[in-house]
Order: sequence, then structure tokens, then C-alpha cells
Amino acid sequence: MAPSSAFQELPLCIVPSSGCLVLCLCLSVFTLLLQSLWVPLETTRDEPAGRSPEEQGQRGFRRLALRLEALSTRVQRLSRESGQVTQLTKDDLSLLLQSFRQDQQGLARLVERELKRVSQRLDQLSRHPHPRHQSHTPTHDLSPHAGPDEKCEVPMDRAYPVCAEKVEFLRARWQSDPCYAFYGVDGTTCSILTYLSQIEDFCPFRLGRNHSALPWHQEPHSYTEKAEIRTTLSPLYEVISNSSGPAVNFIRSRVERMSERWIQAALRMRQSSNKTVSAQMRVLLYPGALAGSVGQRFEALVDRGGPLGELVQWADLSACLTILGHNLTFSTSQLLLHSLIGAAPGRGSCPIQRPLTFDLIYTDYHGLAHLHGAMGLAFLHYQCRFRILDSFGTEPAFNLGSYARSHGYKTLWGSWGLQPLQYMTMFPHTPDNSFLGFVSEEAAREEVREEELEPDRYRKDSIAVIYGKQDYMWQGKSEYVEVISEVMETHATVYQPPGLASNLPGFIRNHGLLTQEQFLRLIRRAKVFVGLGFPYEGPAPIEAIALGCVFLQPRFHPPHSSDNNDFYKGKPTTRQISSQHPYAEEFIGKPHVWTVDVTNKTDVREAARAILRTEVKPFTPREFTCEGMLERVRGYIAHQKFCSTSVPTWPPESAPRVHLGPLGQSCVSVCRRSSLVCEPALFHHLNSPAAFARLSIGCSSMGKEVNHLFPSYSPWGRLCGLQQEPLLFSCAGSDPSHRRLCPCRAHLPGQVALCPDCL
Repeated sequence: MAPSSAFQELPLCIVPSSGCLVLCLCLSVFTLLLQSLWVPLETTRDEPAGRSPEEQGQRGFRRLALRLEALSTRVQRLSRESGQVTQLTKDDLSLLLQSFRQDQQGLARLVERELKRVSQRLDQLSRHPHPRHQSHTPTHDLSPHAGPDEKCEVPMDRAYPVCAEKVEFLRARWQSDPCYAFYGVDGTTCSILTYLSQIEDFCPFRLGRNHSALPWHQEPHSYTEKAEIRTTLSPLYEVISNSSGPAVNFIRSRVERMSERWIQAALRMRQSSNKTVSAQMRVLLYPGALAGSVGQRFEALVDRGGPLGELVQWADLSACLTILGHNLTFSTSQLLLHSLIGAAPGRGSCPIQRPLTFDLIYTDYHGLAHLHGAMGLAFLHYQCRFRILDSFGTEPAFNLGSYARSHGYKTLWGSWGLQPLQYMTMFPHTPDNSFLGFVSEEAAREEVREEELEPDRYRKDSIAVIYGKQDYMWQGKSEYVEVISEVMETHATVYQPPGLASNLPGFIRNHGLLTQEQFLRLIRRAKVFVGLGFPYEGPAPIEAIALGCVFLQPRFHPPHSSDNNDFYKGKPTTRQISSQHPYAEEFIGKPHVWTVDVTNKTDVREAARAILRTEVKPFTPREFTCEGMLERVRGYIAHQKFCSTSVPTWPPESAPRVHLGPLGQSCVSVCRRSSLVCEPALFHHLNSPAAFARLSIGCSSMGKEVNHLFPSYSPWGRLCGLQQEPLLFSCAGSDPSHRRLCPCRAHLPGQVALCPDCL
């Protein structure tokens, strides 16, 4: 029997073996390998017009991928049928082998062709390297080159004095930041001039180019939406739901806990306010201290007794802006910040890609640095929209970088050159800044109703709660606390790490770190809240006073300052801190606040006994209520126009009361001595010879100078000085040889930030 006839008569059984599966796997890997090697070709003459190089290259790759996929699918189908025995005749087998052979030949031709295209492209790249990130093209057309033969010369134009200098800088440094390549810079003079004229404004527009506004400059904003008082915080819950972590959880918890009080305040404001409605602002809240590596360290401290005052302020600010009807965005992500402001990819040397979409950005010093590192030249253009939460304040002498460096006021935190009123403080201790504040938290409403049923709702237990959540705050204070413990039972809320023995005195009853609700219940029972001297100027004493506690605190002699205290060293302020909480001492005082020399045991003992005998009712200054914060923030948003080049018109001209202070006193002290406050926005009314004449000051000479003490009068030589730099108008400045000319004003009862005619 001939072999051919025997083959024809016998059935052939083919069972797909593991070799087919290996072939499938190899084909898939080969596909991925080609994809990783693929470099798109430039447009060629035989390609259709308008097709991008990526599309041209991907078209060839898709052909290859489709053939690979077809072959792979056939092998996989055989694999799935591995449990079945397929009867194939000679003709069936011949057709199958022929099909595989055709696929193999076609695949070989495609692979050869695509590898040749890749090789050609690599040769092109080696001869004409292209800048990195060229695939990321801005939405605007820069077209840095008109052609290979174009010649560009650096223009000499008096209107652009630094153009040549900037061109030389970019010739040497254009590869230092990928953002330059993103905007079309490739090292040639033409591309650099295009960038410096169309993205930055250091060079004139090139001839033949479209003269358009810089892409990141402000577009006119039509305020179509109106800010109407809201009686719900639901929009805020949606905004902060995109962030997480212990700090954000604290903010959310506080907002929820106080929501009813905010809503009641909104209802009262809606009834009492006039019919004028302001424009709705687009507001970004960016707590920079919660972002990046700094944020990780901050978050780690939240549940271990770390500082919460800043979080209190962020929570209350976000609730306040929501009630006032503004459109909020909240972020603690530096990456998301870059997306929100339209930052160019790179290291932040270049301007943002589009006009800033936010009317106001509330941030802190960390966030300010993040914005500066992402906005390039646009930072200066938009810095008038920033509001900086700054607990301890920034005085003008520290704020202006050139002045700070030349006069010894340079610190880590200053030198940003903002309007001093753009810094917003926790307490009204620095009138050169705006007082933002917070809202004093009270007990839950159901507890209040229970207390109202008692005959004497202000009766307290004879217990003291010590203000200090970490061990180091207690160092050197044992004798002071022991004297208090002789008069009343003493409690603490100090964080206790697991497995470590407590270092607290044995007579202290430590509750450990409490939740805010638990802490408030303890404070409602306590007669006195005892300060240890640190932390400085936190919100807790104000909240304790609001719950009927007396605040007992140390007096500092000499006062603490950057000269003698590590905490204040490096902070942009010259303040002299006379006690742990100067606001409580100066603006509230007895019977709610007692300030003692903690080294004098007799004084401490007598103060503790006197406090026990004194009936004190809960007290909250209006500026620390929901209504007080709402009216203050609404006034700021409506009237603080830092982007305007005209002189301030708020507070109104009727507000200033001019005082000439004694030698060596700041305007803060001069105005406070008359129960007034210094108002830096009114300095321009005093900065003229007429102001000295009205005070009958005889000046032998009158000059202008960049000096944070001016306007002022020096009796030696009868010299009168006017301020040349408006950023240096300073309430805080003082010098033994100068008598300050001070713009003082009255304020609303319990609302230091607002004058009687301000609303």
C-alpha cells in the first residue's frame, strides 16, 4: 500500500499541544515589545494631510497588531478545544497549514517593514533630537519655528529692557525645567523669543506673529451667580468628601457638630441683613500644612495630642464661606492643586497654562510656597487673590523681602511681598493683618437643655482641668500645679503612648487624649481651666470661657519674644507676649481670666481660692460667635480689594482718628491706650504734609523714605518723615527716636475687626 493511499484512508487525530500555547504567549510578548519600541514618524509627503505622526505610526502598528491577534485567536481556539478530538482529512489539514503559512509570511513582511520604520526614525532622532515632553502640547499654538531657514535676532527695545538677559538665561537653562519644552522652547533663539513674548512678557512680539494676550492673564469675569445666604452645609460635605485622613476627619467632625449653630446664625443673618446681594466667589481652600511630606507629619500628630488650632480655623472658615453662599473647592493634594490652577508640567519655572479660575485662594505659608513653585511668573500676577491663614501674624517689616534683608528682618516665613492685610490671624493681636478668628464651640444642645432645668445652671464641680495634652508642656510646672491641687481636684487630658509609664504627678487624674465631645463634657464640669504657659494663643481657653470656666494662666516676665524664646524665634513678628494668652488677658480679663506669677505660690493659691468663691457665667465675645465670624468675613470679601491699584476706600474716610504717639511706642499701643485699634488701611490719609499741619507739628524738613516707622516725627531736628513704600505702612513699628503718626479707629462692641461705619 502506497503511503499516499494509506494517508488518505486513515483518519488523523490532532490534539493541540503546549507548543501552541507557547506560540501564543510568544506572539503576545512580541506585540508588547514592538509597542514599547514604537516611535512615531514625522509626516511624509505620501501621508494624508492633517494626520499626526502618532496616527501615521499607529496605523502601521494596528495592521501588525490585527494580524498577530488573528493568529493568536486561531491558536487559542484550538487550545479551548483541547478536550475534543477533531477528525481532519488531508484536504482539511492542507488548508489549515496553508493558512498558517500565509499568516507567517504576512507577519514576517509586516515585522520587517515596521522594524525598518523604527530604524529610520531612530536615525532621524540621532541627527535631529527633539525636546522632551513634546507630545504634551499646550492648547494655544506657539509655532516656534517658521522654517529651518528662519533667522531670529534679539530685539533691542527700551520697553523690554531685560529681554536680552532673559534670552541668554534660557539659552543656558532651557533644559533645566521640562516646562520650557512644553511651551515649545528647543534651545533656538526663535523658540526662546516666541516663549518670552507669548508666554512671558519680557520680549516684544515678533513680526508676523499674532498679538494676543498672555494665555494665563485674567479674563474678564462676569459674575452671573449671586452669593445668597445658605441654610444648609450640604455643599461643604460634598466638597470635603473627596479628601481623607485624620486632619480632614477632624474638620468634617467639627463642621457636623456645629452645623445647627451655623444654620441658626444663617437664618438670623438672612432676616437682619439688607437686600444687597454680593457676587458669588469661586474659592479654593488649600491647607498646605496637610499636603506632601509636611502633611504626613502633621497628620501623624492629630491623634496624639498635636496642634489642632489650625484645623479649627479651617473648619470654621469653610463653614462660614459655605453659609455666605460662595462656591468652594477643597484640596489637601499638591498634585490636585497643580491641576486646579492649570500648572504646566515641570518644576514650576513657567507660568500656568490658563487664567486662574478662582477669585480667592485661602491657604497657609506652606501652601503659598506650593503655589509659588507651580505658577512661575503668574504667581506675581495673581498673588492679590491669596489669603494666608497665619496664626501668629506677619508684620510689614518682615513682609517686604528687600527691606527685610537690608534691615535685619529676614526670617524663614516672611518676605512674600503681599499686602499685610492678606495675612489672616487666629486672634486680633496684629492689626497690620486681618483678624479671621474662629467660632467658640459650646456644649451640645441637649446638654444645655438639661442644665436649664437645674435651679443653678452655672454651678460647677471643684475641679481644675490642666491645659496641656503632651508631657513636655508640663516640664517645670509641677509646683505650680501642686498648689492648685491643694485647693481643688486636678484633671488632665495628656496623650499616653501605649506601654509607657506616665510622667505626670500622682495627684493628677489623667483621662488620656479625649475626643472633642468628651473634652467638652469635662470642661462643663470644671471650675477652672489651667494654662501651663504653652501652647500659646490657642482656641481652647476661649472655648473653656464660653462654657463657664475661669482661665488661669501664667504671666511672662520678661515677655516672650523672638529675642528670648525659641518658639517665636524666626517668626515674622516683634510682638512681646506678656502671658500665655494675651487676647484673653487684654480683651476679656477678670473675672473670666486670671493671670498670675506661677513662681509665687502664695499668689497662685490665693487666685485659686478666689476663683472657687466667684460665680462666673459663660461668656463668648461676639467676634467668636457664628454671627460675628459671618459678618466679619462677609465684610472682608466685599470690601478688601487687593487687586485694585487705587487707594483703599474701606474703612470709610469717617473712621480715622489721628494720634501722635510718644517716643518709642507703636501705633498698636498708642491706639489701644485710647480704647481704639490701629487701622493700617487708613495710613494713606496721614501720609501727607497736611496731616502734620493739622496736628500743629512744626517740621523743619519733610522727606519720603522707605521705612516701616513712617509716617513719624523725630523731635531731634524736627524731622517729619513720609512713607514711600505703601507695603511698609505698619501699626507695629516702633523706635525710641520716633513719634509715630497713628490712624486709630473705633470698633463695634465685641468685634475688633469692624468699625461702626464698616457695615
